Amino acid sequence: MRAKCEVVTVGDELLLGQIVDTNSAWLAERLATLGIECARMSTVGDDIDAIAEAISTAASRCEVVLVCGGLGPTPDDVTRDAVARVLGVELRRRPELVERIERLFASRGYRMPSNNERQADIPDGAELIPVMPGTAAGFFSRVDGAVVYVLPGVPHELREMFDAFVGPDIVSRFDVESVIEWRTLRTWGETESGLAERLSGFGEEPTGRVGVSLAFLPSSGEGIRLRVTARGDDKGEVRRVLEESVSRLKERLGDLVFSEDDRSMAAVVVDMLKDRGESVGVAESFTGGMVAEALTSVPGASSVFRGGVVAYDPEVKFSLLGVRRGPVVCEEAAEDMAEGVRDLMGVTWALATTGVAGPDSSEGHPPGTAYLAVAGPDETRVACVRFPGDRERVRRFATITALDLLRRRLSSLGR
Repeated sequence: MRAKCEVVTVGDELLLGQIVDTNSAWLAERLATLGIECARMSTVGDDIDAIAEAISTAASRCEVVLVCGGLGPTPDDVTRDAVARVLGVELRRRPELVERIERLFASRGYRMPSNNERQADIPDGAELIPVMPGTAAGFFSRVDGAVVYVLPGVPHELREMFDAFVGPDIVSRFDVESVIEWRTLRTWGETESGLAERLSGFGEEPTGRVGVSLAFLPSSGEGIRLRVTARGDDKGEVRRVLEESVSRLKERLGDLVFSEDDRSMAAVVVDMLKDRGESVGVAESFTGGMVAEALTSVPGASSVFRGGVVAYDPEVKFSLLGVRRGPVVCEEAAEDMAEGVRDLMGVTWALATTGVAGPDSSEGHPPGTAYLAVAGPDETRVACVRFPGDRERVRRFATITALDLLRRRLSSLGR
């Protein structure tokens, strides 16, 4: 039996856009690793009728239903009431849960408010999930032919419950026929349509009993992710076909691929510099420290990143970095900035960014103009690039492109 799952998320805040639903994506990915197909996702507000209808409909067409959210202590947390309605039972207060919630509050030095007792109300006959990271108790029950698991909406609580109990419980109940594995390649330097053209026909090659699919996942300012998914009955065969597919992708795309394990561009650059035993510094103008921030967000970056200078005012460029007096949005200024900070920091490599983020033009250049420089032991190279979009997009694109220029330079040198 091939089990399918539907995820139902609950909360007015989700429908209003006040909170981004990360739970659905996380659960879908976890389910895929178990060989469970996530067939549908839906979101409903804090309304008993809407939640009950969503659960009943999901249970009528899937073997597994995951309901997330609405288990808090406030009056708008009505998921437990909706589940009780679907089951045709009453809510029953569990004294052991009340005691557990009281102990949790006491351990944090607080007295439990009386409204938290609502979190101990469970539909009669439902079984408790034996993992409870917070004050919300998860539970599960049969609805028609489906198993409905009800989880809190707090992400870390949901994830702990799923990994420790729900996932293994699903596997134990169903004879999962398929194996699903995937790899994510991250690219920079080509548009989605350009990648699609380069990869025309990919996935159409015969692979025996293993199906291969390719998904294009744009992410603003971080390039395009390519997710290669292989699905079949034999785990070893699925993995073999997946690796072959990844190899073919890399052959077609060359150095457009900067990561095979979902690492960021900054993380890739930091690792390359670590492997070479080299260091880097940055001089930034219109990116305002974004390149430095990207590097320092990588754990262990302190071993390679020496520091940076945000030279926003032209006088700082002239006096501190030795930039030749004159226009500062030009190739010569980017070159001087990179070489100046390389000398100032005493590093192997230096990056520099100068340009026009917008919304207005500057020195005759339109918004989106960027001069990006990489100074190294042998020479300094400057690229002039025009980026689309508003001010923030231009700055993000310039940041990852500057790091990519260094990545390509390091890659061309080898170890």
